[in-house]
Amino acid sequence: MTEVVSSKESRTLPTLKHIQVREYVRALVDGCEPGSSAPSERELVQRFGVARMTVRQAMDALVGEGLLVRIPGRGTFVAQPRSQPGKLLSFSEEMTQRGLLPESQTLIARREKAGPGVARALSLTEGDPVIHWKRLRRADGVPACVEDAYLNEVLLPGFLQSGMPTSLYADLESRGLRPTWAEDSVSADLAGVDEASHLEVDPGSAVLRVARRALVDDRPIEVSRAVYRADRYTLWVQFDGTL
Repeated sequence: MTEVVSSKESRTLPTLKHIQVREYVRALVDGCEPGSSAPSERELVQRFGVARMTVRQAMDALVGEGLLVRIPGRGTFVAQPRSQPGKLLSFSEEMTQRGLLPESQTLIARREKAGPGVARALSLTEGDPVIHWKRLRRADGVPACVEDAYLNEVLLPGFLQSGMPTSLYADLESRGLRPTWAEDSVSADLAGVDEASHLEVDPGSAVLRVARRALVDDRPIEVSRAVYRADRYTLWVQFDGTL
């Protein structure tokens, strides 16, 4: 429930300063595009003449509501509206919405035989042809993720021969094969030597591992494994409380 405070209360109760800050920021970002910058804590401390703890309390409340999202090393931004719970986004779409410039560097792009795990995930027979596309993903020029994607080659004729697309999901959409839903599993881990080299971190640094199985209706189209730098990526999940 939204807390309502009258102007008289806000003038007479110093303990409610965080509410004044909170509602000021709420009004300031109302109508702003997702990914727009929110005012910094330093700006708010100077404007209201309050302690940083008071400002942090106000911002924490707005982050908790889902109005704002914090990105480590970047700042605080307007979040995606909660009216779109669980929307399936590509890396490029997600970074763009966070106000970052997405970039990709292809490390591997080749035809392979599906191993048992990939075959099972894509509902194929072991040894069937698949496309293996490994990319280093950057956000504002800084390595954020290394991703291995495996695709059913039969569904994507000419994919490797036509030049690698800028965005996988955009290419799939042009073929009428954009995933309509996906299953993700997320785990915390430590970076291996090769992963650390690509991500420009020390071996053993904290990472998030995200395994995805994406489907078009009931037809598997992609299975991927991604490793994210924990200091460059915050996993943001929305939940719908309706039954």
